[in-house]
Amino acid sequence: MAIHPASLDRPLSLYLDCCRLLAAVLVVASHYGPYGVITRGASGWVPNLGREAVIVFFVLSGFVIAYTTEQKNPSLRAYAVARATRIYSVALPLLLLAFGAAFALVWSGRVPARQLYEVAKPWLYIPLHLLFMGELWTISEPPPLLGPYWSLGYEVWYYVLFGAAFYLRGAGRVVAVGSLLLFVGPKLWLLLPVWASGVWLYHWQKVHAVGRRVALAGWVASLVLLALFKLSGSDVFLRMWARESWPFPAVPLRSADRFLGDYVVCLLVLGNFWCARWAGFAGLLRFERQVRVLASYTFTLYLVHALVMGLWLHLYRHDPHSAVDIVALSVLIIMATWVVGQLTEHRKHWFQVGFERLAGWIRPVGVGARF
Repeated sequence: MAIHPASLDRPLSLYLDCCRLLAAVLVVASHYGPYGVITRGASGWVPNLGREAVIVFFVLSGFVIAYTTEQKNPSLRAYAVARATRIYSVALPLLLLAFGAAFALVWSGRVPARQLYEVAKPWLYIPLHLLFMGELWTISEPPPLLGPYWSLGYEVWYYVLFGAAFYLRGAGRVVAVGSLLLFVGPKLWLLLPVWASGVWLYHWQKVHAVGRRVALAGWVASLVLLALFKLSGSDVFLRMWARESWPFPAVPLRSADRFLGDYVVCLLVLGNFWCARWAGFAGLLRFERQVRVLASYTFTLYLVHALVMGLWLHLYRHDPHSAVDIVALSVLIIMATWVVGQLTEHRKHWFQVGFERLAGWIRPVGVGARF
């Protein structure tokens, strides 16, 4: 989500846009190996930082939500419209496109029906994913051909939880937040501190300063520590430890099984962002226009690349040893991101109008709510 410089320090705003752009690229790169785009030998040369990139997104998401609620969304209605517009403008078209592509693959016989079983029950799975319920409790259901969609099953519910906690008042807030926590289940509880840390950082960085030299040293140290964390295999060890020590086998961790390593990465991201705030990266302003434009496509890139990869690998006899094939797929991902982005992220106003009308039909639900 874009961070507008009008009410936020421009160098930090631009730096955070750089981070979300880099995080999206790292997610794409991390899938080249598992999807079979490149050979196993070549995958060792590609940074496997997809999970770490998602943690960057979570922290950044909390940070931006804290900013927007302070500067732009004075009411629950405005907040809900802004969040729904941002998410559904990209998620809805791509979800429908993914189901349509999956149906075509099954109908044409290119993919066995059992592999894309969701298309047999669209009446069940499309609403499930439209409500981002694919990661609640024991459920672990990403949409067909849209693996990265799983993280929205966390992030969207964090939006809802934050909205209830921030805008509601009195007993209504306690009941709403408690009911939501009970509804979403343990997986989302485990990563909630990661997302909420971004909210905390937004308020912390405004009043806690550090010298430029110390900030630069801290910024470098956060990157070095992240590299050491990955190279040492600590992330793998913590993942195994989390699985072995989890005391509730009836509620498997699944997409949250890296939560211990996620906490470590979260601390490093927090330190990195805070140090970047005071490091004075004013030199980035020379590339502001280019960064802003590219960063405006990150959400689309995050989702669409998996769909493009899936279709490419099912429809074309891809050779993971061929540089031509790898480059062609990469170019196709870039082109699809631009085309789809023009109809999604860059056309949010189409969705905003609809959500504003819908919100206008809803009456305030309780006394004390900033509706």
